[in-house]
Amino acid sequence: MYVLTIFENDNVRMFQFDTKVEAEKALEATTQPAIISYTTLSLAA
Repeated sequence: MYVLTIFENDNVRMFQFDTKVEAEKALEATTQPAIISYTTLSLAA
């Protein structure tokens, strides 16, 4: 699973994607500083 982490003013938002391509498309669409990471853990709360 790929995780897109977006850093906003006082917030950090995380989104999970099944493929790297999906995560890269979302990264390209954001104007905020962000990173893509890979994990085998689930983001389910």
